[in-house]
Amino acid sequence: LFKIKDVSAPPGTVIGRIEQEWSICYPSFSIKNHNNETVLRIEGPLCTFSICGDVEFKILTINGTEVGKISKQWAGLAREMFTDSDFFGINFPMDLDVRMKAVMLGACFLIDAMFFEKAGNQESDRPGMF
Repeated sequence: LFKIKDVSAPPGTVIGRIEQEWSICYPSFSIKNHNNETVLRIEGPLCTFSICGDVEFKILTINGTEVGKISKQWAGLAREMFTDSDFFGINFPMDLDVRMKAVMLGACFLIDAMFFEKAGNQESDRPGMF
């Protein structure tokens, strides 16, 4: 259930880590630097099912200030129902360390894989971490 993913660039050189935090209802992740220090956090919505709207995951500082977001953007009824392609947007501070920007892109891929990919063309969207 809990995921820890290292982000490497170049391969073999860890520049950061994404750790899933324990939560009953809301998806929550810590974004850590190469020294394993928490730099940012990501908090998701209660329901990751997109019904005619975007699904937003907030990017927060360690003291809780929102500084950006990762959003799965609504692609239209036909595309959402009949394909597994998704549109994502990511917004983070311009002055963020370039390695942390790469880790945030990794977090975007992890969120896509965990919450929006279909297995055997079956939807598995459900509230929060259930």
